[in-house]
Amino acid sequence: MSAEATNPATPGPAAPAAAVRRKARPRIDLRRLGRAALLGNAARGKLPDAIGHVAEAHRAHYPDADLEPLRRAYVLAESSHRGQMRKSGEPYITHPLAVTLILAELGAETTTLTASLLHDTVEDTDVTLDQVREQFGEEVRYLVDGVTKLEKVDYGAAAEPETFRKMLVATGSDVRVMSIKLADRLHNMRTLGVMRREKQERIAKVTRDVLIPLAERLGVQALKTELEDLVFAILHPEEYEHTRELIAANAARADDPLAAIADEVRGVLREADIPAEVLIRPRHFVSVHRVSRKRGELRGADFGRLLVLVNEDADCYAVLGELHTCLTPVVSEFKDFIAVPKFNLYQSLHTAVARADGQVAEVLIRTHQMHKVAEAGVVALGNPYAPAADAPAAEAADTAADGERADPTRPGWLSRLLDWQKAAPDTDTFWSTLREDLAQDREITVFRPDGGTLGLPEGATCVDAAYAQYGEDAHACIGARVNGRLATLSTVLTDGDTVQLLMGQDPASEPSREWLEHAHTPAARIAIQRWLAAHPDSAEEPPAPAPSRPVPEFPAPGAAAGAPRTASAVVADRPGATVRLAGCCTPVPLDEVTGFAVRGGVVTVHRVECASVAHMKSTGRPEVAVSWDDSTACRVTLVAESFGRPHLLADLTEAMAQEGAEIVSATVEPPSQQRVRHTYTVDLPDAAHLPALMRAMRNVPGVYDVGRAQHQ
Repeated sequence: MSAEATNPATPGPAAPAAAVRRKARPRIDLRRLGRAALLGNAARGKLPDAIGHVAEAHRAHYPDADLEPLRRAYVLAESSHRGQMRKSGEPYITHPLAVTLILAELGAETTTLTASLLHDTVEDTDVTLDQVREQFGEEVRYLVDGVTKLEKVDYGAAAEPETFRKMLVATGSDVRVMSIKLADRLHNMRTLGVMRREKQERIAKVTRDVLIPLAERLGVQALKTELEDLVFAILHPEEYEHTRELIAANAARADDPLAAIADEVRGVLREADIPAEVLIRPRHFVSVHRVSRKRGELRGADFGRLLVLVNEDADCYAVLGELHTCLTPVVSEFKDFIAVPKFNLYQSLHTAVARADGQVAEVLIRTHQMHKVAEAGVVALGNPYAPAADAPAAEAADTAADGERADPTRPGWLSRLLDWQKAAPDTDTFWSTLREDLAQDREITVFRPDGGTLGLPEGATCVDAAYAQYGEDAHACIGARVNGRLATLSTVLTDGDTVQLLMGQDPASEPSREWLEHAHTPAARIAIQRWLAAHPDSAEEPPAPAPSRPVPEFPAPGAAAGAPRTASAVVADRPGATVRLAGCCTPVPLDEVTGFAVRGGVVTVHRVECASVAHMKSTGRPEVAVSWDDSTACRVTLVAESFGRPHLLADLTEAMAQEGAEIVSATVEPPSQQRVRHTYTVDLPDAAHLPALMRAMRNVPGVYDVGRAQHQ
């Protein structure tokens, strides 16, 4: 039995938070409700008085809702729970009624409310799931079954990971199950006062560690913020009391800076003829506490934010333009969550405006529908399985191949959770990665070159982006471009980055154990761990992406690697001088060149853009005119930049040989941050073949750049 309840006459310590935060429907009187609940079954067809609050709240969101399922669900729940009492001494039926009222005020649809009224009947009474199906249909049975499974889960430190895993799988298939559970926990937290202090703290810690992060990911901010305040009051009573005193002192002020700024904003929008509702949103207790720790002494405008509600998306940007034109904007505070919604469906424009006295007011701008979703998250989305009015019948009946229903409104985080829990090699891995994932309280959005987006936790790297986009095919990823610039897979991404992932074509491509150090998402870590577990030989000694020490230069047959390079293809305007091609820029026929006399009567020939040319000119060394003769053969040094992978050196030298290049010497430097630098000196029979050779080298998988040597 869900009996984490207490004497309603002793409200939880955070009860004032809800009253300060927003105007809400008066909380129901459980004693009066208890008396109404014991009146027995109402006449058939008449709505029992006990659920009048629920019906009123439900009709506010769904004026044409059929209340008959709620009537029948209440009759069954009341008769089944009759005689059962909460620890507070109230009839137990008051608990499902209160939970259902919470969901009704958030805008839950009729099926969810019906299941909420029945959510404890199967666990605590003789009612069976078959009976629920017969009377209310498969949808309600499915939701009641899901919530029943949640009640059997121990969320504490000793919880069995496999049990928790099964719970998330069951609830993840339908977000409404988790919504009912969150409302259930909120009501129990509201009435926690008669519990022993130790049990209050245990329940509060579980709520903080597991259920509040789930509420955040489901976007149910109204539940999340109140749960945070209740947990804050239990686990940090002294800080809570100090925060309460700050809020009370601010409320007693004669002047209210936020009210003055709100009036000014209303005037600006009225002048611009933009229909809008401007509200003051007091911060909840935890938010005030965080702001005070961040800013020190609080000013009047710090205790709340302005909320501007409009009708259309375009009006949001019109409001933003007017505020930034007519008031003083704090540009650094601007964020656009309409163009790029948060991972939990949240949409809004955030900005801030300043007064002459230094008071700064944060402003949230959104449509009425955005506000509904911001407050209620997935609860506000209705029945995710109900077909749209204009949807074809075939589409309405569509189910997944394995018989499970696809949820078109499931947040991205929940979809990813279901994906990576299936791939987790063991329950311990699942448990540890889940806890890490829940600990992430911020998510960033990065863009793909095709305009698509990826939602990743803050601190994610290119490794995480690769597995988010390609799944296990990301094993073949060899690098990335971040905002157009080459980057290693360990590069940490920031919100708004554009990421192009470079994929190799070699079927032998495989992930590196080092990638685990840079993987922050469960999807990436689990995929890499699965591969390493399936390839223990590779896991023990991962293949080197390239030789781990410099490859010694190897000369061509019959040539001495260290012999000085002469160039009969170049003619110098200095009779009898020995001409030598500079090794720093390795000029070839058709390059624009110049010469400089050095010791021993030697003239070195450089490409005119070589850095050495500028240096020698700056020292006053005279130039010597040089030109190419009719010979087209050349020797050139090329530098190839690549990402490490097996067999890269063999593939690269083969591609060069196919272009007719004779390798005189080669050096491969040790890998650095998964990058490898190759330097090749080659002889070509015709300098005109050089562009084709460089293209062939660039086409080798793993090679991202090839250029002429340019030593400083």
